[in-house]
Amino acid sequence: MGCMTNNPAVRRFYSRTLAASAAYIVLIVSIALYFYKFRPHGLVADVLAVLPAIAILGNIIAIALYLMEDKDEVQRSLMVELLLWGLGGVLVFTSAWGLLETFMHIPHFNPTYTYTVFWIFVGIGVPFLQRRYR
Repeated sequence: MGCMTNNPAVRRFYSRTLAASAAYIVLIVSIALYFYKFRPHGLVADVLAVLPAIAILGNIIAIALYLMEDKDEVQRSLMVELLLWGLGGVLVFTSAWGLLETFMHIPHFNPTYTYTVFWIFVGIGVPFLQRRYR
């Protein structure tokens, strides 16, 4: 987030977020390939299917740690604003999609993509905050 300063809390946040995001991508790809090749079932399939959610939890913990560690109230406020952009965006998007599914019979929105949509809306919020705090 270009509008955030480069203090130690931000650097730790970046490294934690990068680690959690990399874990998420590696888990999604490797588990998808494993399911494709071996077609697991039972408890193994259940555990593998929810394993990427642990990486999402890691990202949430990285955000919480950042909000606790950064002493700069303005920077914490910026992070909270960006999270609200993501939350608001994903709520509007999924609600609108659900209404379109109900009334227009468009294809079903796979909830697996909600995490990605959240971060897309966080990213959309960044330039607006940068512009405001020039």
